[in-house]
Amino acid sequence: MTPRPTSVPCLLGPTASGKTAAALALAARRPVEIISVDSALVYREMDIGTAKPTAKERAVAPHHLIDIVDPADSYSAAQFRADTLRLVGEIHARGRLPLLVGGTMLYYKALTQGLNELPGADAEVRATLDADAARDGWPALHARLAAFDPVTAARLAPNDSQRIQRALEVFMLTGQPMSTLLAAPARTDDVASAWRFVPVALEPSERGVLHARIEQRFDSMLAHGFVDEVMRLRGRGDLLPEMPSMRCVGYRQVWEYLDGAVDYRTMRDKGVFATRQLCKRQLTWLRSMPERQVVDCCDPQATARVVELIEALV
Repeated sequence: MTPRPTSVPCLLGPTASGKTAAALALAARRPVEIISVDSALVYREMDIGTAKPTAKERAVAPHHLIDIVDPADSYSAAQFRADTLRLVGEIHARGRLPLLVGGTMLYYKALTQGLNELPGADAEVRATLDADAARDGWPALHARLAAFDPVTAARLAPNDSQRIQRALEVFMLTGQPMSTLLAAPARTDDVASAWRFVPVALEPSERGVLHARIEQRFDSMLAHGFVDEVMRLRGRGDLLPEMPSMRCVGYRQVWEYLDGAVDYRTMRDKGVFATRQLCKRQLTWLRSMPERQVVDCCDPQATARVVELIEALV
């Protein structure tokens, strides 16, 4: 008889929904190790603009997949999946509860649904595409993509350089549109089948409440030195605005400000707007998951409700 998979709680939610507070409240009650499901927290030297848990917060429980990658490097959903499956096994073997916490829904999808067979990055192909974009502009490359992969092109903005480049790269390496490859059955493995990932989602009953929190948090980041943080990163001399790390929400807007492309107020407003757009995308992902258990993050008792729900699950 095949053993039943072990339940692993996953606390998901949009930015500023209170995930960290709920996770730490659970950690105060039982031996927990937290695995971050956040594509920005992986980067070192990026603390303020990512709302990274403080040293005091991280002392409450061990945290994993935070500060593991230099901003000049990249970290993929495939790497996240491999790292997380390994960590879940190790934490469980220590007799502690692995708790996944974050809002990068692509990571969660890769973990729970497996991976499609997409090729890895190719430096030579990317250099060619960068040169084409420098000459013709990203909207022209977007039009090129639309000619052979209209499905992918339709969901990308004409200046979304990172995703346009990746879609073109995939086609150049495989000869197949990315949309076709993504539609193919995902690859799973026996390791993943040992676990049952149970999503608990913090979602707002009133979107305006979350928007106000986002605005307050972005202003707090600015007050606590976010611009100086980006200045230090720029001062390294090896980072570019097209890199995944510098394309994180907030960082790209401050980079524009430091370039002199926008004034301070415009940078602030664009940063808030971009964060709200991220929130909207995260909620869209979450609402496509009928298996999730929802807690209203606008409820004053949201943290207690999350703790109660997760303790009932495990």
